[in-house]
Amino acid sequence: MGEAKRRAEQGLPPRDKPRVSKAKDVDTSPRIVDWLPLTRNQASRFVAITTKGAWIGIGGLALFWVTVRFIGPAAGWWSLSDG
Repeated sequence: MGEAKRRAEQGLPPRDKPRVSKAKDVDTSPRIVDWLPLTRNQASRFVAITTKGAWIGIGGLALFWVTVRFIGPAAGWWSLSDG
């Protein structure tokens, strides 16, 4: 027997559903410009994410350079044209 039927037979009210908010919290920080739907929190998150991405790119470029310049020629994968 289902929970709803059992509660109805016993004269109990329906069970309260838990209030789970699936909507994201509303950003209440002030907008940068009134006509632009971009808040200060969103702008600071954007700067933080792009800064982290830039450092990841710099690290990847450095690793690529070390591989091309030193690891590849040392392993005999290719030879450098300048030396």
